[in-house]
Amino acid sequence: MNLTAPNLISLSRIGTAPILIYLLLFTGPIASVLAAAVFLVATLSDYLDGYLARSYGSGSTLGKFLDPLADKIVVTVALIMLAGMQRSPRVPAWMVAVLVSREIAVTGLRAMAMSEGGLVVAAGELGKYKMVLQALAIEALLVHYTYFHVDFFAGGIFLLWIALVVSVWSGLEYYIKFMDVLAPSRAGSAARERTFDKRRVGG
Repeated sequence: MNLTAPNLISLSRIGTAPILIYLLLFTGPIASVLAAAVFLVATLSDYLDGYLARSYGSGSTLGKFLDPLADKIVVTVALIMLAGMQRSPRVPAWMVAVLVSREIAVTGLRAMAMSEGGLVVAAGELGKYKMVLQALAIEALLVHYTYFHVDFFAGGIFLLWIALVVSVWSGLEYYIKFMDVLAPSRAGSAARERTFDKRRVGG
């Protein structure tokens, strides 16, 4: 196992998930601010490991797996805990269900692409916007309370609505790109199989 600096950062980001779960068992302002701080550190570490991998050429196959996995674990944990918290107002469960389902669907499509001869379907610009909007929304929702006359929950829900629309849109875009990449690959495989069959019959 190649534990480069970016990989260690991704693993540490996964390690923030149980901390978030514990902090979000409490509904008070202190626990909320601490949870927001933990999520902020996790979000910033995502950019840090990407920077290190690009700048120092320390990217690896393991890193390509760990980085998106860490993102999905932290975001999913935060959203599910926010929907289940015993405080009012709280994040609607249906919004969390849509966002998490989208992540599972895209992950499944990515796995299918990899199984088709290692095809890679790159994420589009919308996917990047979705990540930023989602992170900002969750950060505000974790703070939850009003500080300096700013209602963080209301702001977070507003951003989450935008993130939801962009998330579904980018998911559909990813599916279309996936089909565009997959179709030529399958056509090529079918052609190779026909050629092989003809040679076998001819032989």
